Amino acid sequence: MLYNEHAFLDRFAAAAQDGFNAVEYLFPYAFKAQELQQRLQDHGLQQVLFNAPPGDWDAGERGLACLPGREAEFREGFIKALDYATTLSCPRVHVMAGIAQGTADLQVLQKTYEANLHWAAEAAHAAAVDVLIEPINTRDMPGYFLNHQEAAHHIVQRLGAPNVKVQFDLYHCQVMEGDVASKIRHYLPTGRVGHIQIAGVPERQEPSMGELNYDFLCEVIDAVSAQCGWEGWIGCEYRPARGAVAGGTSQGLAWLRAWRQLHG
Repeated sequence: MLYNEHAFLDRFAAAAQDGFNAVEYLFPYAFKAQELQQRLQDHGLQQVLFNAPPGDWDAGERGLACLPGREAEFREGFIKALDYATTLSCPRVHVMAGIAQGTADLQVLQKTYEANLHWAAEAAHAAAVDVLIEPINTRDMPGYFLNHQEAAHHIVQRLGAPNVKVQFDLYHCQVMEGDVASKIRHYLPTGRVGHIQIAGVPERQEPSMGELNYDFLCEVIDAVSAQCGWEGWIGCEYRPARGAVAGGTSQGLAWLRAWRQLHG
């Protein structure tokens, strides 16, 4: 979402120039893994997350994991994701659940989802890759199967696989549930949170904009992490308010410079 004024392969250099140490993005599959690996090496960056193939994104599909009858396609796509993760030394792959059709049997979707996640966890184990699931709000993604933190954590608990974790997006959490600080305090110590993402609410712009107080939330994350030993990454999954104009992302990073002074 950041640096959209640049061609995709040029965004690595832009991120490094602004002091980022790591990157994430939706999908790597339009490029050869070796080409992306070279960009990471050239700019001293670590790849920390990307998504498994989601089905036909342009047609509106947002994942395959909960869709009965698509298991073979899901497995093929996840193996492709693991190949990329291995080349890019990426320790996390997000598996999107999918859009639940209005007439779908929710029990069938749940059973399919958990079976696919169980298979993915076993496939990812040998590659030392974590499988992440993310509750996504229904305003941005109507019909998405997984929407709430509690539901995601219950799934992880039921599966019992140590490499299946929750991608905790504070923006989606605020839109769907609120009470974000309490959820950080509750879920971070469980060991089930694999990654955090941030954005301003409601416009999904810089974290310094909107109704969430990220200065406070960052202090909460720091305090809880010091107690429980959480050492995950915090990803900036927002749309710069200035848009895809020259320097638009960099000009909006005053919030990050302030954070670095306070939190390192």
